[in-house]
Amino acid sequence: MTYLFLYTLNSYINQRKYEWKKMDGLTPLTLNFAILIVTATIFVIIARKTKQPPLVAYIFTGVALGPVALNIVTETASIELFSKLGLGFLLFLLGLEMKIKDIRKILKPIIRISILQTIMQTALAFIVAYLLGFPLMHTTIIALCTVFGATPVIVKVLADQNKIKTLPGRINVGVLIIQDIILVIYLALFSTGTLTDPSIIGYTLLRVFLMIGLIGILVVITSKYLLSGLFGRVAENKHAFFIIGITWAFAFITLGHVLGVSIEVGAFLAGLGLGQIPFHKELQERTRPLTNFFLVIFFASIGLQLTTQSLFAYWKEAVITSAVLMIGNFLIMFYLIDREKFTPRTSFLGSINMTQVSEFSLVVGGIAIVQGYIPADLLGYFSLMALITMTLSTYLITYNEKIYERVKHIFERFESEDKKDVEMETLENHALIVGYNETADKIIPTLREHFEQIGVVDKKIKNVEKLEEKNLKYIFGDFKHEEIQREMGLREADLIISFAKEDQVNKEILRKCKEKSIVFIESESPEESEEYYDMGADYIIRKNILTAEKIKGYLENYLKNLPKFISQIDRDTESLIWGSKSS
Repeated sequence: MTYLFLYTLNSYINQRKYEWKKMDGLTPLTLNFAILIVTATIFVIIARKTKQPPLVAYIFTGVALGPVALNIVTETASIELFSKLGLGFLLFLLGLEMKIKDIRKILKPIIRISILQTIMQTALAFIVAYLLGFPLMHTTIIALCTVFGATPVIVKVLADQNKIKTLPGRINVGVLIIQDIILVIYLALFSTGTLTDPSIIGYTLLRVFLMIGLIGILVVITSKYLLSGLFGRVAENKHAFFIIGITWAFAFITLGHVLGVSIEVGAFLAGLGLGQIPFHKELQERTRPLTNFFLVIFFASIGLQLTTQSLFAYWKEAVITSAVLMIGNFLIMFYLIDREKFTPRTSFLGSINMTQVSEFSLVVGGIAIVQGYIPADLLGYFSLMALITMTLSTYLITYNEKIYERVKHIFERFESEDKKDVEMETLENHALIVGYNETADKIIPTLREHFEQIGVVDKKIKNVEKLEEKNLKYIFGDFKHEEIQREMGLREADLIISFAKEDQVNKEILRKCKEKSIVFIESESPEESEEYYDMGADYIIRKNILTAEKIKGYLENYLKNLPKFISQIDRDTESLIWGSKSS
C-alpha cells in the first residue's frame, strides 16, 4: 500500500513538472516538505507496528523518496539547511536529556568503561575494515565513525520498556554521555581542513578543548545563576517558555559557529546546561515536536543523498562488518562491565543493549565526505550498517531479559563473591502525587511514614521552591507528557493521589497504573466521579463533601454540648457567648 501511494504520487509529480517550472519555486519546495512528512508518518506507523525506532523510519523515508527508489524528492538548499538544523537540535535534545546526578553513584566505573570501550571498539572496527581491503585513510575514518552507540535509539527503547532506571540502563546512559562528549570533539575535529598534518590536528584539538571549556564554563554559570530564575518567571506561559528555550539553543549554536567549534558543539552544551535545571523535562517536551520535525528532514536527507550504486557498493562489507561489530561490541562491553565487578546479569544486559552502529556514523561520515576524506559511496556503507544493527539491536534490547534467561547458565561461570551490583534508586514502595496543593502538603508527612519514595509532579511555578525545600523527587511539568509519566514511575507506583483538574490526566492515570495501585482522584461532579470509579479508582476526593462532613462533625460535637450552655443562659449570658466562640 505504501509503495502504491508513492508510485501514484510520483506519477502525479512527473505530470506536473513542466507547470511547476513556470512558478516561483514555492510549490515544489512546499510539496517536497509535505511529501517527506507524509511518507515519514507512514513509515513511523510501520516502525511502531514492528517495534522499530522512528530514526530507522526516517532513513527509509529518504531512501524511498530519493534516487534509490522513486526519486520524487531531491535534496535542495532548503532541505540541506533544515537538515543542518536537525543535527543541531539532535545534539541539543541529547544534552537536554542528560542528568549528570543520575549516574553519580557509578561515575568512576562508567568513565573507565567508556574510555576503554572507545579504544577497543575503534581498534576492532579498524581491524575489520583493514581486513576487508579498505585503504588506510578510509579504514581510519570507518573506525572513528562506528564507535558510538545509538543514543536516541537506546534511550527510547529502554524508556519504553521501563528499563532506563535499572542498573544496566544507568550504565548504558552513562557510557552514552561520555560517548556523546567524544562525538562532539570528533565533529569539531572533522570540520577542519585536514587530518594528515599532526601540527594542525594538535592545534585544532587544543582550540576545540579551549572553546568547549569556555562555553562549558558559561553554561555552568548561567545554569546556576541565570537559567532557573529566567525560566521560573515564564514557566507558566507556555509560549514564552518555548520561545526562550529555542532562543537559548540558537544562541549557543551561533556561539559555537562564531568560535569555530561547529554548531553541534554549541547545541549540545546548551542542552546540557538546561538539562540540570528543574524545568528541563517540561522544556524537553515543549521542544520535542519541533526537534522531531528537524530530525525527519535530517535523517531523510541522508537517504536522499544515496544512489542505488552508493547504497549497495559495499553491501557485502556492510553485512560482514555489522555481524562482527555486533558480536565484538557485546564481548568488549561484557568484559569491561564484568571487570568493574558487576554481576554477570548486569554485565550481560548492559552489553546486549550496546551492540548497534549509531546513526552518528552517518553524521560523522557525512562530514568526512564533504571534507573529501572518503568517497561518497561509503555513506551507503554506513547507512546499511546503521539500518542493520539498529533494527536487530532494538529487538535485542526489547527482549534482553528473556534472552538472558535462556543463556544465563553460560554466564553464571563469571559469578564470584566479590561481584555485586551498586544499589540504585528504585521505584519500589513508591507513592506519586499529581498536583501540589495545601492538601498534598498536609498528607506528605503521613506518606513518608509508609513509603520509601514520594514523587510529585506539578506545573505551578510557585510550588517549585517549596518542593525543593522538602527534599522530594519532583518534576515541574504537565503530567500529560508520556516522558514525565515514565520518569515519575506511573506504572510502578503503589499509591497515586491526583489533585489534577484535567479529566485527561486522571483518565491517563487510571488507564496506565498497575492493577494493585491504590488510586485517589479528585473530582468535581457526581457524573465524573462515577466514571472514575468505573475505570478503577479506589477513592474519589470531593472537597465540598469532605468539607461538609467535617462541618457536620463539628456541629454534632457542638450540639451535644448545647443543653449545658442553655442552662447557663439566665445566670451568665456573656459566658454562653464566649463559650460558643471558643467552641
